[in-house]
Amino acid sequence: MSVTTDHVTGFAVGLGAAALGFYLYKKNQNQVDCWLRQQGINVPQGNGKNEASMPLEELMREKERLEDLIAEREQQSNQQAAPQAE
Repeated sequence: MSVTTDHVTGFAVGLGAAALGFYLYKKNQNQVDCWLRQQGINVPQGNGKNEASMPLEELMREKERLEDLIAEREQQSNQQAAPQAE
């Protein structure tokens, strides 16, 4: 089967449609994500922070918060594993 101009045209149109869809989604991301959540689709929420532009103090607070979260999860995991070992 050889590639014809119809194949190339279809590919180009599909690529353009995908790019347009992505552009429109990013432009209206909050509204689309809210609508998807209302439909029961789990869309993760980003915190919208750009870590590269955050001041050092804020980065340190975020690091501490993440370390606390990790410690809590490890503790929960250890507590759940302990009864199973008995």
